[in-house]
Amino acid sequence: MSQRDGFASGFFLGALLGGAIGGVVGVLATTRRSETLDNPDTDLAADLREPEQSIESTRRSLETKIAQLNLAIDDVRQQLGGVNGASRPDA
Repeated sequence: MSQRDGFASGFFLGALLGGAIGGVVGVLATTRRSETLDNPDTDLAADLREPEQSIESTRRSLETKIAQLNLAIDDVRQQLGGVNGASRPDA
């Protein structure tokens, strides 16, 4: 019976201690996030305040990556066409 009593008290003590530590970590994380959003010099705050510029920058970046992928795909197609001996003309 003493093992059960020890388990229950340990369980509740662990729950209380874990809740307290989790609360402190949550407060610290919230404080840092609040400071980051209040500081206009940070990149995150600038992104949140200027969404159109951020969207345009992201769009250009994605277009560049898509163009690079298309070139890589075309290169692989040419290499595979040469290996198989049946090069297809592009449509």
